[in-house]
Amino acid sequence: MQPTERRIYRDGVTDGTRWNEFAPRPDDIIIATPPKCGTTWTQAIVTSLLWPDGSAPGALVVLSPWIDGRLEPAEAVAKRLDRQEHRRFIKTHTPADGVPWWPTTSYIVVLRDGRDAFMSWQNHMTHMRPEIVAQISADALKEGGRALEWTGDPQQDFLPWLERPESAPAYLASWWSRRDQRNVLLVHYNDLKADLDGEMRRIAGFLDLNIPEDLWPGVVERCTFESMRARPEDLGPLEVVFEGGAKNFLYKGTNGRWRDVLTADQLATYDRRLSEVLPADAAAWLEQGSLALGRRP
Repeated sequence: MQPTERRIYRDGVTDGTRWNEFAPRPDDIIIATPPKCGTTWTQAIVTSLLWPDGSAPGALVVLSPWIDGRLEPAEAVAKRLDRQEHRRFIKTHTPADGVPWWPTTSYIVVLRDGRDAFMSWQNHMTHMRPEIVAQISADALKEGGRALEWTGDPQQDFLPWLERPESAPAYLASWWSRRDQRNVLLVHYNDLKADLDGEMRRIAGFLDLNIPEDLWPGVVERCTFESMRARPEDLGPLEVVFEGGAKNFLYKGTNGRWRDVLTADQLATYDRRLSEVLPADAAAWLEQGSLALGRRP
């Protein structure tokens, strides 16, 4: 059943009206994350779990489209999803109040320390092709939305990023109250880095997928950072949007680079923002993840 109320987000890269073309199926999977918090990694994990023998029938960006992103015509995305006969899995960067809610859909919500996400986003924008940025910004302005805002200077970009609804603190705040729903799974980037095998087993269990144990080593190996970078063809034609393709899209996957970049005042502002939008337990989880804290959200 289509939700009766949903906020429509429309900005430089997102157009929430695109959800109107999507007809849900009972076993759909929605991967919901802020930008640069492990979206593609989670898509690769779900791909490997759905086709544990490595026989996925296409590239990741084709199998798992960004449903409300402006990078591809909405009609093309809708038609491709309608034609898919396998279990469908799509991605979104839209906060919870802008994502349709269906009780039979599985929502995998992936987060990361906001400061790490910001640093990764800076690299992301640095290598996004200027003509693509200009086009999607023009489309957004024409439709009454906001253009992509980015200067390339982290000192100027940090505070505007922090105020956006898809920044990591605000994004987690939008999903936090739903974390106990049986069809919502919160996953942390740090936990994936610390125990990829264990977290993938957790995701498989959430999706009711039974993976033959003899295939499991290959299922996990395909989802390591090194393996994904070595097989850019499995991700899709990222070079159309990003200079350097997968090499720059999957940049380093490391944490803590913000320590040498963000100022004390910026970090204090970040801490204030956390306290404004998140309870203390949620803020601690966003910074550290479940394995470091010793508890699940």
